[in-house]
Amino acid sequence: MYKPGGTIADALTAIASKEYVLPAIQREFVWKPAQIEKLFDSLMQGYPFGTFLFWKVNAETSSKFKFYDFVLNYHQRDAAHCPELGPIHHREVVAVLDGQQRLTALNIGLRGSMAIKLPNRWWTNPDAFPLKTLYLNLIASNDPDEDGVCYEFRFLTEEQATRTETTYWFPVPKALLMEDGPAMLTGLMADGLEKEELQVAYKNLDRLHSVIHKDNLINYFEEKTQDLERVLNIFIRLNSGGTVLSYSDLLLSVAVAQWKQIDARSEIHKCVDELNRTGAGFDFSQDFVLKAGLMLADIASVGFKVENFTSANMAKLEAEWSKIRSTLIKTVELVASFGLNGQTLRADSAILPIAYYLHQLGPPQNYVTHTSFQEDRKAIQMWLIHSLLKASGIWGSGLDTLLTALRETIQKSGQNRFPSSELGRVMAQRGKSLSFGDDEIEELLHVRYGDKRTFALLSLLFPFVDLRNQFHVDHVFPISRFTPTKLKKMGFDEELSKTLAQLANELPNLQLLEGAMNNEKRAKLPADWLQLAFNGNIQNKENYQEKHALEDIPENLEGFQEFIVYRREKLRDLIQQTLNAEKGV
Repeated sequence: MYKPGGTIADALTAIASKEYVLPAIQREFVWKPAQIEKLFDSLMQGYPFGTFLFWKVNAETSSKFKFYDFVLNYHQRDAAHCPELGPIHHREVVAVLDGQQRLTALNIGLRGSMAIKLPNRWWTNPDAFPLKTLYLNLIASNDPDEDGVCYEFRFLTEEQATRTETTYWFPVPKALLMEDGPAMLTGLMADGLEKEELQVAYKNLDRLHSVIHKDNLINYFEEKTQDLERVLNIFIRLNSGGTVLSYSDLLLSVAVAQWKQIDARSEIHKCVDELNRTGAGFDFSQDFVLKAGLMLADIASVGFKVENFTSANMAKLEAEWSKIRSTLIKTVELVASFGLNGQTLRADSAILPIAYYLHQLGPPQNYVTHTSFQEDRKAIQMWLIHSLLKASGIWGSGLDTLLTALRETIQKSGQNRFPSSELGRVMAQRGKSLSFGDDEIEELLHVRYGDKRTFALLSLLFPFVDLRNQFHVDHVFPISRFTPTKLKKMGFDEELSKTLAQLANELPNLQLLEGAMNNEKRAKLPADWLQLAFNGNIQNKENYQEKHALEDIPENLEGFQEFIVYRREKLRDLIQQTLNAEKGV
């Protein structure tokens, strides 16, 4: 039987006072800003809010369990996890088993903020994560759009929330503390709204206030057992029937419940964060770390299957966790030394066989840099890049069986060296060959700027580049020169302009350029930049051009098409020589 739980304001008060908490088996907050905006629109439209499942933990037993707080100010890089709560002594709490995402969305929207990384920005750049608060446009028309959305909620920075003819952005958290009636109207009048705007704004703000303070939207079912095993059973049954939780979430829940010495949730999340801070930044997930744990601990199957959730497997994972974590960090450091990062590593699963090899090898701390391991690192890099370049995708369907087979191969042949040839043969037997036919090579010659394969391919073709520095994929002829307006001004007709703009973003017009050099080059034509960069030293300039397949650079765009044809053929030869150079790959 479901019970009434009061208003949204009541629920947020319970969250703020730590009366509502999250059990350790709960996953992280995963909603995106658009989902929160849509939730608030649904509430304003009076749609059903759904029910909740609460676990009433008695004061006598609350100290036996670990609990977490709700996310308030979400930061995708620095504060993406639920904060840990200290020990709870002799106090009754309500642990949320179902409804965490909705309650956290309300907590962020009405009390907190979100900071999500801007596209095409480095994870290491603090300016890539602007702080945004939820706003409601009080004067927007409430006519539904094509998705049925009637109310214009947006996460905005303070600078974005400016007043225009069609927008009056009201900070939603302000409504949590606001009184309704005359005080609300007075506040709107003070902002100088016109009469019609004032009526619309007051109606919308009054509706928001009612949703928060007056409508009894919280209804819940209460579980009173104090047995964690029963609660875990309820949690798994509740969530495994649909798509609410992935099996990795369930695995983490079980690990949290069964690890005896280590706080699984905290350890795994810290590991994810440390991996993602390596080099220029990565985007690994909890799923990746858990699958790595299954693989490196030699648990029978690396899949997220119920039969892997045994207490024996979890005990094994806990016992080996410290070494597994160290191996994963070393593996990602190695991958970062290849110049890869979250924007260029096309498939995270591709590095799991590398991690397993290093785990078996037990490499020294200086493995990534020591000269005695140079050939081993080169073999790993070649194998990894080959697998990332396949257009059909090696690391998609049949992943778990492939990883299990590669693990067995490394067990047999990876004692003293990385067995790239043996791995290649096993992959070919499963229809995932690492050799490249003519059609595949032709397709690679047309990869475009922004394609995750581009950096990997260039790093393979120009191996002399020291990728430990921050290298960018750069346009040889600056892309800013290929706008329709600029091309028209130069005398190119519309059809030719489209062709040139297309070619400008393909492989023959791309190169690897160190970040500092890229900033110096910017919009300069390549002939001008080369002259400036090498200060008139003809020998050094010609050496650079030869090494980077940039001979016969034209002075301007008049010779651009001929240059592309020439460089495509140079790159074709390089690709054929490099990709199919190794026997067995």
